[in-house]
Amino acid sequence: MDLVPALEEPLKKVLGPATAKVMAEHLGLLTVGDLLHHYPRRYEERGQLTHLADLPMDEHVTVVAMVADARLHTFASARAPRGKGQRLEVTITDGSGRLQLVFFGNGVHKPHKDLLPGTRAMFAGKVSVFNRKVQLAHPAYELLSGEAGEAEESAESWAGALIPLYPATAKLESWKIGKAVQTVLPRAQEALDPLPASLREGRGLLPLPEALVKIHRPGTKADIEEARARLKWDEAFVLQVALARRRHTDAQLPAVPREPAPDGLLTAFDARLPFTLTEGQRKVSREIFDDLATDHPMHRLLQGEVGSGKTMVALRAMLAVVDSGGQAAMLAPTEVLAQQHHRSIVEMMGELAEGGMLGGSEHATKVVLLTGSMGAAARRHALLDLATGEAGIVIGTHALIEDKVQFHDLGLVVVDEQHRFGVEQRDALRGKGTQPPHLLVMTATPIPRTVAMTVFGDLETSVLDQLPAGRSPIASHVVPAADKPHFLARAWERVREEVTNGHQAYVVCPRIGDEEDDPKKTPKTTKTPKTTTKSATSTAAQEAKPPAGDDAEKRPPLAVLDVADQLAKGPLAGLRIEVLHGRMQPDDKDAVMRRFAAGETDVLVATTVIEVGVNVPNATAMVIMDADRFGVSQLHQLRGRVGRGSAPGLCLLVTEMPEASPARQRLAAVAATLDGFELSRIDLEQRREGDVLGQAQSGARSSLRVLAVIEDEEIIAEAREEATRLVAADPDLTDLPGLRTALDALLDEEREQYLEKG
Repeated sequence: MDLVPALEEPLKKVLGPATAKVMAEHLGLLTVGDLLHHYPRRYEERGQLTHLADLPMDEHVTVVAMVADARLHTFASARAPRGKGQRLEVTITDGSGRLQLVFFGNGVHKPHKDLLPGTRAMFAGKVSVFNRKVQLAHPAYELLSGEAGEAEESAESWAGALIPLYPATAKLESWKIGKAVQTVLPRAQEALDPLPASLREGRGLLPLPEALVKIHRPGTKADIEEARARLKWDEAFVLQVALARRRHTDAQLPAVPREPAPDGLLTAFDARLPFTLTEGQRKVSREIFDDLATDHPMHRLLQGEVGSGKTMVALRAMLAVVDSGGQAAMLAPTEVLAQQHHRSIVEMMGELAEGGMLGGSEHATKVVLLTGSMGAAARRHALLDLATGEAGIVIGTHALIEDKVQFHDLGLVVVDEQHRFGVEQRDALRGKGTQPPHLLVMTATPIPRTVAMTVFGDLETSVLDQLPAGRSPIASHVVPAADKPHFLARAWERVREEVTNGHQAYVVCPRIGDEEDDPKKTPKTTKTPKTTTKSATSTAAQEAKPPAGDDAEKRPPLAVLDVADQLAKGPLAGLRIEVLHGRMQPDDKDAVMRRFAAGETDVLVATTVIEVGVNVPNATAMVIMDADRFGVSQLHQLRGRVGRGSAPGLCLLVTEMPEASPARQRLAAVAATLDGFELSRIDLEQRREGDVLGQAQSGARSSLRVLAVIEDEEIIAEAREEATRLVAADPDLTDLPGLRTALDALLDEEREQYLEKG
């Protein structure tokens, strides 16, 4: 008998079309297996009550509490029958704090009968504030004691000491999800186990059916721990097997070994460097050159601190490949960054980048730029140089992936800022070689080891953790603009002082402020926007909800065009101020960056287009407006744009958030350390796992329910070892049907969600 369909059975058949429709639309649950893997968020003990003081504002919550008091009020109302309306106010308590529930109109009769003082119940609703009191308006409820007829059945279904509370929605309360789980739980016995028996027994893990029963209907807290330990292993192991199989497949591919010529382009380039490479750069270069010399494609992740010299390491790898007769392509996430890389690489190479030109060195090659907005003639020229092999190095955006781009002999692909590209886009570029080219992925945001294992698990990792000599320290401070307005005035004075001393400054805002779609129109002032730019609504903005009554969240995020205008008329009057944002024409953006790099602009007011890779050593100060609306890693990235020369850098994080808010704590953490690895841990701990994994390993987003990337470091590392061992011995997983089924489910989700548009 084929056991798989038990968990693949549609919920419509088991629970009926109405419940199944709500589960599909609001929770994304389609099959019995989906529902069995929708685990409780937390558990309440039958004798204990939820702590009411900690309820988050504006969120849908489920609480277990006791009714302390219930009062029915009658008031005059033109809308109500006979001109009188009714309002029921019920006060519930956890023994210390209190919370008010409000019911109106026809909705008062049943709760008036059910919710008598002393009654215990589960209540679900959205937390709001009315007349300065926290309340739940029209909450749904489920009685937990046998005082009303209907409650008998519910007292039965929650007979265990622990009440599971599920991630729920306004349309489907936690207890309804619990009852649906009760209906499908017997089918858990038919779940196919993805873990090999030897691994499960060796680590003392529960069988999968038992783990599913214990997570949904635990008798004790120990049951929950055992079940979670087992289910974490499932998630870590299935994901690591998927990645191990990808590594295994990649390792079977043939590639052309690429070794630099003894006295070729790379040697000539090294000879003209005005500085010596750091020990870290030399070590990572050796790892890369060893990989390039093999007849299987390199798959390496190069990560390092902001400003650790990754571009230099990548350029030397590209030159080694050109030396060996191949071509190298660098894929950048934005046109601004592609132009910046092209400019800095041509500068670093000097006459070595003038292949085919008078005055070019004998070892020289041609370095071309290819972006979507180039004119037709320039584009034709670039495509020809690539097809003939005239150009050894090409730097470009997604335009490089297009079908009509042909390479003479593509030997190396360098992807800058991997998380902005889906894996399929990376593969599309790799498909341009006659044999798979070598691959080097650079990420500027340092990421903890386990995230590297999960997000970039199909790559080997090199880390650059030394800053090049000549880099200056950056001082960072939080500027609480609402509490202490004079701090903000002082911030603008500091910017003016930096400019007076011959330096330049950035001012970063989360929004453009031009709600027109036409990029040619850039009005100076704007109405309140209907939408905000992507960066303004980053996870940081959503996490950091201020207390009710705080205006920081109500007003739209500050905008580049408005702020530039105000600065030019006010605190920075007389300075040369320009704006830069993503909706400008590419040529205009490039012209602005060139003027700023040449020192012709004092202050650049920009969105996060300057986040990555922009290199102007003379820029020493950065003021980030509404800093609480950016993520921790993003702030660290932005800050890395200053202090790139010999003068010390200054980064001022301006916020209107109150001192006690999570947003302020996050900003204080950024101000307190320049260690990107430490900040990436803080960032991860404050974000949901799905956000962390979402952009690069799409399938991981929906597959991680109990595994926490930071806390479960050991499980992930061990699962990777076990998975690598298993795949080496049995790449096709012939004896593990349960694992194959779990992999198919994971990879289906991945394929659906793969292409993340950065």
